[in-house]
Amino acid sequence: MGTTKRILASYAAGFCLLAACSGGGGSDTPPPPPPPPPPPPPVIKLSEAEASRFLTQSTFGPRESDIDALVNSNYAAWIEAEFAKPPSLHLQFVLDQFINGEFRDPDGGTIEKLMLYPTASFWEAAIHGDDQLRQRVAFALSQILVVSHPRGSSLEEFPSAVAAYMDILTTGAFGNYRDLLGDVTYSAAMASYLTYLRNAKAFMDNGNVPDENYAREIMQLFTIGLVDLNPDGSAKLGSDNLPIETYDNLDVTELAKVFTGLSFANAHFFAYGDEVPNESIYAPLQMFPVFHSQAEKRFLNAIIPPNTDGNTSITLALDELMAHPNVAPFVSRQLIQRLTVSSPSPAYIGRVAAVFEAGRYAMPDGSLIGDGRKGDMKATIAAILLDGEARNEASLNNVQSGKIREPIIRFTHWARAFHVNSADALAQVFLIDSSSPSLLGQAPYRSPSVFNFYRPGYIAPGSETGAMGLTAPELQIVSATSIVGYTNFLTLYIIGAAPKYPDEAPDAFVPDYTAEIALADNPTALVAHLDKLLTGSTMLDGTKAKIIEAMATLPLSGTDDDEIKRARVAIAVLMVMTAPEFLVQR
Repeated sequence: MGTTKRILASYAAGFCLLAACSGGGGSDTPPPPPPPPPPPPPVIKLSEAEASRFLTQSTFGPRESDIDALVNSNYAAWIEAEFAKPPSLHLQFVLDQFINGEFRDPDGGTIEKLMLYPTASFWEAAIHGDDQLRQRVAFALSQILVVSHPRGSSLEEFPSAVAAYMDILTTGAFGNYRDLLGDVTYSAAMASYLTYLRNAKAFMDNGNVPDENYAREIMQLFTIGLVDLNPDGSAKLGSDNLPIETYDNLDVTELAKVFTGLSFANAHFFAYGDEVPNESIYAPLQMFPVFHSQAEKRFLNAIIPPNTDGNTSITLALDELMAHPNVAPFVSRQLIQRLTVSSPSPAYIGRVAAVFEAGRYAMPDGSLIGDGRKGDMKATIAAILLDGEARNEASLNNVQSGKIREPIIRFTHWARAFHVNSADALAQVFLIDSSSPSLLGQAPYRSPSVFNFYRPGYIAPGSETGAMGLTAPELQIVSATSIVGYTNFLTLYIIGAAPKYPDEAPDAFVPDYTAEIALADNPTALVAHLDKLLTGSTMLDGTKAKIIEAMATLPLSGTDDDEIKRARVAIAVLMVMTAPEFLVQR
């Protein structure tokens, strides 16, 4: 019996009780006892394949123990447990590398080494963090609310600002999207990256006008997009049968006035270098009223009166953006893409957008997730992961469903599945910046632009997905170079030969193949094990046969069996992780 029926039954029982007590005749006969509560709904035990598939969508990759634990639980209980876990954060790890504001490194640290600390913290949290769902959602957000610190960028020398931004996304992953927009806006990392740090109001005497970068991107990329949307994410069409633009250049110019007057806290507005206290680099920005535009600001449907103070102007502007009907489908679609489906159907987008708008989601057991405010992230995440389009077995055989796995997710899945001895990336040459297509082709917080490594609306030309009109964002970074680069990169890690610097640094990212080596004399059993662990039991018989055939080229001789077994495992793991069944997450 559902929650609604139980409530109605309770009211009915209460009504009958009152009727018995108030009827004529004054009978002293006690009323009958209320009926017993209905039994709980039957627990449908998950299969290993279902558990593996769900964890592939909601974590940085399942381990065998994770799959087994979920088989003995259920999706809703797992999600609610993840919501309760404390976050694995990044800033303190970076701050621990400084003494009195000076970077300390026994090897004689360089700027390149300095900037590796946020990246190293990412790999550690993604691979060993217990709060896997939070970390996966934070990574998804990092590809929507993009901040990047590639070599030569303005953020290269400020690892604490980058780590603080990573913490904003990590804590905000289970918060509210409106609150997240506020924290992002006051972030020194975002202000530096999108150039509104020290953004001053217009001064007529020198021709200065406010920087428009953030005003443009917060509309185009973070909230409402370029065209008006229906609740299912499809474009609204005007009388000319063309999409309707959400904003124009005047809206950008007016909104830019809102983001004036922000600079580092506890310093003067134009402070640079040593003039900025170390803690101000990662603290929220401060509003300097004298540099904030006091002019009226008109954009979209908002009018911010003249002489409104800076912080209030920002609050009103973010509220206006958040109230826009585009936000729910625009953000929901991209979160779906980063977690479950590269080309979600309009119906899927519409269902999740409705939850985003309502701020509340009913779990399968009848419990409610979310506080009822538009933009509740917990409710939205639950809606994405538990939607039929993500969970139904029918989608396993639907060529239009599924998601291209991002390179980072592929690598972390390997590291977690095979219990690497350490996720310390500080000495890992390839992980300093893995964005080159000759390596992974993607690196955390190092995208080439604010548009991320790939666009959410990308349709690959000359491809089968393109012919069907399917968006496949991740295909934008797939090329002949990246295919070979990924294979070579992965091979070195699979065999434990990835380069490090200095050479005497402790070994890290070394896999533990104990369970796999124990199966190496039975190729069929080993492939079945890897199928469960890496592909959610989606591997085709033909793929399995090819892997078994490759393993058979290394016959066990009795003399070097240990090495041959390890080689068999390495070949099998590499072939699975370069097979279509692994590269496409179903």
